Amino acid sequence: MEKELLVRRIAEIAGPENVKLDEPMKNHTSFKVGGPADIFVTPISFLQLSQIIKFCKSENVPVFVMGNGTNLIVRDKGIRGVVIKIYDNLNEFTVKDDIITACAGVLLSEISKVAYENGLSGLEFASGIPGTLGGAVAMNAGAYGGEMKDVVVETEFMDSDGEIKVIRNDEHQFGYRTSFILKNSGIVIKSSMKLKKGNKEEIKALMDDLTQRRQDKQPLEMPSAGSVFKRPEGYFAGKLIEDCGLRGYRIGGAEVSGKHCGFIVNIGNAKAKDILDLIEHIQNTVKMKFGVEMQTEVRIVGEG
Repeated sequence: MEKELLVRRIAEIAGPENVKLDEPMKNHTSFKVGGPADIFVTPISFLQLSQIIKFCKSENVPVFVMGNGTNLIVRDKGIRGVVIKIYDNLNEFTVKDDIITACAGVLLSEISKVAYENGLSGLEFASGIPGTLGGAVAMNAGAYGGEMKDVVVETEFMDSDGEIKVIRNDEHQFGYRTSFILKNSGIVIKSSMKLKKGNKEEIKALMDDLTQRRQDKQPLEMPSAGSVFKRPEGYFAGKLIEDCGLRGYRIGGAEVSGKHCGFIVNIGNAKAKDILDLIEHIQNTVKMKFGVEMQTEVRIVGEG
């Protein structure tokens, strides 16, 4: 199908105001890099999301679904087909007793704040994680000893055919930065998290402590995508990189953070290629010096 007709059909589903052509992905990633998406859509309902996915499948048009782009590197030539962003529009939530149910577009930091305001403990670890709930559940995000698997009890998700399904408890198959949904290319619609009644002052104190620790140890003031690498078994990624003498190592506009070697930062006008070349250099150096394979935690998509 011609691009013009494709855009018209998607605009009929999502509304023309929610469809953009050749949208620069650097405007939608925390790394501030990435070429254009052919067609960029921000649906306002999960019905629209389903209809767009089904339509694109029927026309053999590739679809990429993203949250707010905090764990994402888009290559410099961008993304062909349709990019769907689940964020601002799909962010409703409810609180009932000790359970928070939230849509995929809600920021994890916002949900942890809602938990605190309702005297619920269990999401303190998530207060500084910058991503959306959808991405966090799919990859079992975690920090400071907590993970999404500790709290998520039910998830409604959309499969690659645009059909809605529900999984509960162990059906999530949570592992280190993975889940049933991620393995099966599903899209989180909403999740329910079971928390515990707690003391608001204690919850706030823990959140403040974790926030301070992040600010002290992580380069939050620079464009990045958080921890670039998964934790190798028996090691810490940042320490391996530091022990290779790579603190501050730079390729183009990409640099190993001097504050935390597990982070790569965009020091200004970096290209995705700079970041990817730096990732490869780190992987090769660590493998050569320590014999350890460094696997990326960030998602890398698009054409180089």
